[in-house]
Amino acid sequence: MRMSKLYMPTLREVPADAEIASHKLLLRGGMIRRSASGIYTYLPLGYRVVRKIEEIVREEMDNAGAQEILMSAIQPKEIWEASGRWSVYGPEMFKLKDRHEREFCLGPTAEEYFTDLIKGEVKSYKQLPLNIYQIQTKYRDEKRPRFGINRAREFSMKDAYSFDTNYDTMLEAYENMHQAYLKVFRRIGLDFQVVQGDSGAMGGNSSQEYIALAETGEGVICYTEDGSYAATDEKASAQYQLPPYQEPKTMEKVHTPQTSTIEEVANFLEVEENRCAKAMDLTVAGEPVLMIIPGDRELNMAKVSAYLGEPEHEIEMMSDKDIIEKLGSYPGYTGPVGIREGVRIIIDETLTKSNNLVIGANEEDYHYKNVCYGRDFQCEVAPDLVMVREGDKSPEGKDLHFARGIEVGNIFQLGTKYSEAIHATFLDENGKEQFFHMGSYGIGITRSVTAVVEQNYDDDGIIWPIQVAPYHVIITIINNKNEEQMKLGEEIYQTLKEKGIEVLLDDRKERPGVKFNDRDLIGIPLRMTIGKKAGENIIEYSTRKEMKNEDIPVEEGIERVLTAVQEGLRK
Repeated sequence: MRMSKLYMPTLREVPADAEIASHKLLLRGGMIRRSASGIYTYLPLGYRVVRKIEEIVREEMDNAGAQEILMSAIQPKEIWEASGRWSVYGPEMFKLKDRHEREFCLGPTAEEYFTDLIKGEVKSYKQLPLNIYQIQTKYRDEKRPRFGINRAREFSMKDAYSFDTNYDTMLEAYENMHQAYLKVFRRIGLDFQVVQGDSGAMGGNSSQEYIALAETGEGVICYTEDGSYAATDEKASAQYQLPPYQEPKTMEKVHTPQTSTIEEVANFLEVEENRCAKAMDLTVAGEPVLMIIPGDRELNMAKVSAYLGEPEHEIEMMSDKDIIEKLGSYPGYTGPVGIREGVRIIIDETLTKSNNLVIGANEEDYHYKNVCYGRDFQCEVAPDLVMVREGDKSPEGKDLHFARGIEVGNIFQLGTKYSEAIHATFLDENGKEQFFHMGSYGIGITRSVTAVVEQNYDDDGIIWPIQVAPYHVIITIINNKNEEQMKLGEEIYQTLKEKGIEVLLDDRKERPGVKFNDRDLIGIPLRMTIGKKAGENIIEYSTRKEMKNEDIPVEEGIERVLTAVQEGLRK
């Protein structure tokens, strides 16, 4: 491609609304443009990267035995109602009506759609196993779109679904996809971790997430150095430290003026914060629920959602007015002893192993101390409701390390959740009707673009890995008025194109400094510069990553490019 013809509207200034490196550089490099909040147009260079990642994903999915289809982004309400997710998915779902008042959504995912597709079409166990996938635009009305294409309202995603006869063969399909995903992300060139994930609104028995490590990532992962444990912070469990054992004492109501926080009451009563019980006053699907957790911990809403079987958007913190009216308590002093009868109370299991706890007395400026679970109150016990934190140990007792990252992929063991909901069945070898055992597998195509940039940039711009770069090599002609330089640049350009190399030829009528700045900004991995030594068949060769210039013969430069591209594409 000749850059004199390329639509590449680069920017010299950092856009005011750009927050992270990838967002800034993709905008500045003329690769994306914002159309509206969370909605972007992909310009030629950026779209070439998207297509490169799509092709890697497509190749590995096909190699793993999956078959590609393409479904509409518009999905009927009925199939989402059948699974119960029309209301569960919440306000992130774009909903619309046609002229006949029939309701649809713009698909945020496609479990229902794929299940409905094979329902009635795949009738026998002889047609299984089956894995079908698509690469398609998805839509989620993010409450706060941010970080450019990383958290957008419209994005490209690969979603695949496996259909099997039983649980064991579903696990085989799940492992097959896991191995394919490892190949995908290695080929893209990402530094990533595989962690246990939270199944959330997807449901199912188990899930894994593929997290590209990045300091600007919104997600947090927890892992041990030996790789024996890794999970998202929403899923992670730990060995939580209990306060020192004490002989049980008699429960006592004490005056604790102006101590509505755990820190204040712990200091006032001179006790450890983890001996205090923190009451979280929630409204869940309109009903009051009291969550009791250790005072030195934060409530994990993903774990709460999983335990209650309610989506997070149905769980809210209770207002002060509701605490008084619905709980018969007082804000900042809520506790399980003496709370209004009928209120659902759930305690984190850790607190049931402690004694002489401090809890709110449901009265302003009063707490109970020396409270023991089982003796002074009883309620539901949940195995784990809290967030892990720095200093915790894994369930096996090993030190947990924390890192930020971008979720670029996930896989789920769905079991029969969706086949039962939509009544999608097949006949087994005995002629008996059975539900499909399913798996779901997603890769964020455009998110992967963000992840690559977040891991590959410097102060001057992007540093694309060869395998996903918009072009492999850029030829920069210093003086396009010089016939020798133009002639040599054209010859190299044609030679590389004939050998299957993707080439940019900077033949623009711009100053050398402009060309060099743009070259660094857009991050083409291999560079050939045609200058004063063109008449001697000498070029300047460098890589975007190393930035070390060498004067070498043209033939050697061509050979280096061919070798570098071949090696890069083999990764």
